[in-house]
Amino acid sequence: MIDCKGMQGPKAAPGEDDPAAGPEQPALDRSVQGRLGSHLRAMYDELMQQPIPDRFVNLLAELERGTDEPSADA
Repeated sequence: MIDCKGMQGPKAAPGEDDPAAGPEQPALDRSVQGRLGSHLRAMYDELMQQPIPDRFVNLLAELERGTDEPSADA
C-alpha cells in the first residue's frame, strides 16, 4: 500500500519545477513524483511476474492462426 505521509499537495506557485505546467494544472513536488513513480514501477514489476492465464494464451494463438472460431475450452 502507498504511504501518503510526507506528501504535499499542489505548490502555492504551480510550475516552479515544471515550466510546462500552467496555472490551471496542479503540480506535484518532485519528491512526490519520485515516490509515485517508484510505487508504480514496483506494482508493474510484480504484475509482470504473474503467469499469463491459459485463456489469453489460447486467444493469442487463435489470433495468430487467423481463426474466427473460439477454441473448445473457451
